[in-house]
Amino acid sequence: MIKHGLLYSETHEWVQPEGSVAFVGISDYAQETLGSIVFVDLPNQGDLFKKEEIFGAVESVKAASDLYAPVSFKVLEVNDQLTSSPELLNEDPYQNWILKVELLDDKELENLLKDDKYEACCK
Repeated sequence: MIKHGLLYSETHEWVQPEGSVAFVGISDYAQETLGSIVFVDLPNQGDLFKKEEIFGAVESVKAASDLYAPVSFKVLEVNDQLTSSPELLNEDPYQNWILKVELLDDKELENLLKDDKYEACCK
C-alpha cells in the first residue's frame, strides 16, 4: 500500500512536509520487504544529516537495512516507541513515523517522488 500525499525516496523512505517541519518514515514496501522488524537504530535529537546520508538502520529477522536521509534535516524528535516496540513499523509504517525533522533545504523536496512515481519504482 502506498499512502497518497507523501513524498518518497528511491531508498523507500517517505516524507510528510508541514511547512519547515516534516515527518520521516519507511514505506509499506520497505517494511514488507524486510519482514518482521526486531530493532530500529535511531539518531539523537539535534543530529544533522545531509541528503542521502545514513541516519539509522532497521533490522528484521531476515536482514538489516540502512536508513537514508531523503532530504537534509535536523532531528527535532525521534519516535521513542520504536525503541521498545519496533514491530510498530510492520503494523502501520505511515502512522508510526521514525523522525520529526526540521527541513534544512526545502528545495530538496522537489527531487522526491510523488506517490504515482514511487509506485512505478516499486514494481
